[in-house]
Amino acid sequence: MPTVSFTSALQRFLAAPSAAVEGATVGEALDRVFQSRPQLKGYVLDDQGAVRRHVAVYVNGFAIKDRKGLSDAVGPHDEIYVLQALSGG
Repeated sequence: MPTVSFTSALQRFLAAPSAAVEGATVGEALDRVFQSRPQLKGYVLDDQGAVRRHVAVYVNGFAIKDRKGLSDAVGPHDEIYVLQALSGG
């Protein structure tokens, strides 16, 4: 099962421990997490179901390619990281 982990900064606002979940895509894995922690969904996804601008999602250290459909494939040993995107100079 892939593991989904959230940035520690999010822990200041919501309980978001890492979770091993079923799923063959990033979207399926995140849906499983949101089923048990629905408050996280609004932090990660916009009202269209796409990853919010201020959020970055990585699989095994690589940014996902499909930020709208979340169709990037994941395997049983993959690590999905959800974190606040940083910008500025």
